Amino acid sequence: MTKDKALTREALHEAYDTGATPADIVREVYRRIDAVGDPAIFIHLRPMEDVIAEADALPARSDAYSLWGVPFVAKDNIDVAGIPTTAACPAYAYTPDKDAFVVAKLRAAGALVIGKTNLDQFATGLVGVRSPYGVPKNAIDPEIVPGGSSSGSGVAVGHGFVTFSLGTDTAGSGRVPAALNNIVGLKPSLGALSATGVVPACRTLDTISIFAANVSDAFAAFQAASAEDTQDAYSKKIAVGQLSPAPSTFRVGVPDAKSRIFFGDTVQATSFSDSLEKLKSLGASVIELDFSPFYAVAEMLYEGAWVAERYTVVEDLMRNTPDVLHPTTAKIIGAAETLSAADAFRGIYRLKELERAAQELMDQVDLLCVPTIPTFYSVADLKADPVTPNSNLGTYTNFVNLLDMCGIAVPSEPRSDGRPGSITLLAPSGQDALVASLASTFAGETTAAAPKSATETEIAVAVCGAHMSGMALNHELTSRGGRLLEATRTAPRYRLYALAGGPPQRPGLLRIEKGAKIELEVWALPKSAVGAFLQGIPSPLSIGTVELENGSKAHGFLVETAGVQGADDITHLGSWRKFHELEHHVVSEEVD
Repeated sequence: MTKDKALTREALHEAYDTGATPADIVREVYRRIDAVGDPAIFIHLRPMEDVIAEADALPARSDAYSLWGVPFVAKDNIDVAGIPTTAACPAYAYTPDKDAFVVAKLRAAGALVIGKTNLDQFATGLVGVRSPYGVPKNAIDPEIVPGGSSSGSGVAVGHGFVTFSLGTDTAGSGRVPAALNNIVGLKPSLGALSATGVVPACRTLDTISIFAANVSDAFAAFQAASAEDTQDAYSKKIAVGQLSPAPSTFRVGVPDAKSRIFFGDTVQATSFSDSLEKLKSLGASVIELDFSPFYAVAEMLYEGAWVAERYTVVEDLMRNTPDVLHPTTAKIIGAAETLSAADAFRGIYRLKELERAAQELMDQVDLLCVPTIPTFYSVADLKADPVTPNSNLGTYTNFVNLLDMCGIAVPSEPRSDGRPGSITLLAPSGQDALVASLASTFAGETTAAAPKSATETEIAVAVCGAHMSGMALNHELTSRGGRLLEATRTAPRYRLYALAGGPPQRPGLLRIEKGAKIELEVWALPKSAVGAFLQGIPSPLSIGTVELENGSKAHGFLVETAGVQGADDITHLGSWRKFHELEHHVVSEEVD
């Protein structure tokens, strides 16, 4: 492998196919670390000989090991067996005797852990300068802050030391360093990655996050690490899904003109506008939203209940040896000492109110797109003011975990001044594959063709009405991670009706002994999303088995016989799409 080539999985596969060994790659990793010469990136770097021995002991290369010979690093609030975990506080250090759940999953997939990286102490910060172990230098521009709290993890991938790294994300720590180091930052749905073996910041809001040079590598690590963990009370069964070609049309909510905050950085404002134009070229309908509810949620993260949650982690240190904490960290978390249980409950009540307002906005779109950061700050800026720039960097990140969303930060075109551009795509919990697939398309990555049939984690669903591509309710499939398998027709045993009632008008597909072929689409929907989808289907429709033109079958929506009373028989059109187009044409003529 050449010395300047990125250690992507694709490059590693090519190297291994042509005779390189994992030990060769490990030596190259350490050569790169030595060449950069920044001791603040790592808190603990494993001896190269130990990693080489582990590489030599890997099982034979096979498809069973999706990350075979892939090097990675972990933030030093995540346990790696035999290596101290410090959370960037020497007085807190302990040495675990086993790996964190996620680290164990990655190693079982063949990945090689190189070391433990620096962070803002106790994962409190978005800047990366709050550590007694020094400040990692930004991989793009050493004058700019590296981003935090996952500073070392972001910088390590930015320099190309490893294929991916583990960070954590509570307020944006898995996204802000990605924007500042020109890499991808994948923030999973809460509970998708186990927190067993992770020092919490806010346990109810934390997730391990993943940095990589591209979306494909980040998502591959996510797939390997994701599993329900019965030892973690906050672990959930979440269908990970897979990268697939982006939907041809999708609705993206963005901050409206009054809601766009860049703190005077007009270059960043232009960069975001350019990114929205690119999304439009990929099929996005951009819908401007008043982001006030999201910002109101963001303000709550360092007030009330959630500061108190951070306090639970360091309470003994705060009471007995407060001097061991970084001064800024101690000041932020120490605010919890003035709060009461009543304050916590008031915060919880307020969050519920804001969640409802935010949901009303989310109901209008499939996903959100925001700038990952509003502007850039230098290390000197943080020395002058250690708090305000940190707060500003969280403008578009702080609300995400409080609203249980997933997201991914992805590089956009460089700004006009040469600094990296970045956007973040956000969606409701469980839509990790959707945002990652769109990010992959946005980044110009080649996405492998998705399987042509439903996988073990999916259910094939046949739709014949407004849920079809390009129609009004298609977002109810795409927003839940659905992917189109095929456009086809039924077997010639159905009649199609425009049911009475409405608006909106609804189709009814009725099976009979001898009928016609009706246009429909078959979508693969994650099993975890099927329940929520079915809840939106009203009577007299019911779920049944639909026979397709080619003789195969799929679950689909049929109408009860009694439901066609008073309905218009539109079987002769053979398609709800044609009926909709005809109705629209008639209405247009009446208006004209």
